[in-house]
Amino acid sequence: MKKVGERVTIRDFVLDDAEAAAAIIGDDRVTNWLSFDSRPAAAATAMMERAIEMASLDPRTEYYLGITPIESDRVVGFVRLELTGVKAAKLGFAINADYWGHGYAPEAAALIVAFGFDELGLHRISAAVGPENERSLRLVERLGFVHEGTIRDHVFTNGAWRASHLYSILESEHQAAS
Repeated sequence: MKKVGERVTIRDFVLDDAEAAAAIIGDDRVTNWLSFDSRPAAAATAMMERAIEMASLDPRTEYYLGITPIESDRVVGFVRLELTGVKAAKLGFAINADYWGHGYAPEAAALIVAFGFDELGLHRISAAVGPENERSLRLVERLGFVHEGTIRDHVFTNGAWRASHLYSILESEHQAAS
């Protein structure tokens, strides 16, 4: 799977992406905002192997994709739609801290949300975002996601329980904004 935007391409992972993925999942600056603690480089290889395996399933149950700048094929982040329930999915994304502020996450998220509604026929996409993660909160709101509430003690990461704000967007809301 591959989608090209103005600044980024989102594409299926390949095993050679493991080093770039390790720079993301092994960086406390990034994982501070995610639902898991930093992981060693070996975990990135396992992550790539799992993503490649999941991409081969038919029907596919998740789209876990690398984000690359348009001028390069080096992965600087990832974006994910995990298919859950009937015509529903969960959105997730992360960017290598050295590439924050370049607009890669908003464009990649917009590409995969459009893919979810326009090509997968989803009805609803949700996102759970930590209350302190102001940039991601603004990102999902700019994409048209609506705040539904707060999930208390949602994830255990960095030695403590953390709440998450739950957001969602419906197909009709996405179509009206497009």
